[in-house]
Amino acid sequence: MKNKKMKIARVESDVSQEQLAEIVGVTRQTINLIETGNYNPSLKLCMAICKALNKTLNDLFWEE
Repeated sequence: MKNKKMKIARVESDVSQEQLAEIVGVTRQTINLIETGNYNPSLKLCMAICKALNKTLNDLFWEE
């Protein structure tokens, strides 16, 4: 399942995949894989992404 919420939050924050990857300490490819639904990040990485994008875990990773 694609993570559209994360991609939307990243774009709204005017942050590139490369910039987000640098902030949270992973590669751009990892961010791309998360957004396309091909990688399940650890809780630690999810929290780092949320902090970088000023969102909660529910905002970005909770499926409705």
